[in-house]
Amino acid sequence: MTASPNTQQVEYWNGLAGERWARLQAKIDLHVEEITDAALEFAAPREGERILDLGCGCGTTTFLLALRAGRDGTAAGIDISVPMLAVARARVMAQNANVVFIEGDASTYDFQPVFDLAFSRFGIMFFDDPVSAFRNIGTALVPAGRLAFVCWRSMAENIWAAAPMEAAMHLLPPQEPADPLAPGPFAFADNTRLHALLASANYSEIEIEPFSATMNMGATLEEAASEVLNIGPLARAAADLDEQTRANIRRTVAGAFAPYASPAGVAPPAACWFVRARL
Repeated sequence: MTASPNTQQVEYWNGLAGERWARLQAKIDLHVEEITDAALEFAAPREGERILDLGCGCGTTTFLLALRAGRDGTAAGIDISVPMLAVARARVMAQNANVVFIEGDASTYDFQPVFDLAFSRFGIMFFDDPVSAFRNIGTALVPAGRLAFVCWRSMAENIWAAAPMEAAMHLLPPQEPADPLAPGPFAFADNTRLHALLASANYSEIEIEPFSATMNMGATLEEAASEVLNIGPLARAAADLDEQTRANIRRTVAGAFAPYASPAGVAPPAACWFVRARL
């Protein structure tokens, strides 16, 4: 793998978190299915295109992009997480798909300018130096190539993450105030800053559109409360707590999610930016 300046992220996604996300791949895909479908429509991959999937994880979006590219196109995914790439590569063999996965950091990888479209589903908010990273991603694109991605808006707008965190705060160790500009899920919440970052990285025709949806957190309140200890900010904050405290958190979060429960499942609001730009 090409050397990465994002040491903390490499360690995190190759440790217990990466193993957990690899294990829960099918559930996580279900959580964001509504967003995924809309993001792919927004990105508008075309038949015959060569497509790069940034932060591809276990490969679900890479396979979907490959389907859009068709027999005459190609799709490749890149990620820093060895556990998730292992799942992605196993799926290639199972599906006999024409897809390639690369272990590497998109912010520094030595790309060749061969891709028509670079896409990401929540995989581009973790760069230490976003401008440098977006510039490097640009080296993967052909002239006038396209970048399209989805990222989270503010945590306050993402009730799936904010409500559990607020409900469980009294059960957590003291939390240091989060740096809103630090690498993390909500690093691009400020769309004005995001626009400026992309412009500084030499992109043009920048479009940033809000998209509001829901997160399918599970069939029951109990399942939904367990899921936020697997993904999202509460999962990080509670990672080292004892099982009794985690059980108390699950009960508290189930109550916080109650307004979003229906016979169809637990679906709190989610808020994203859909972003398009061109070199």
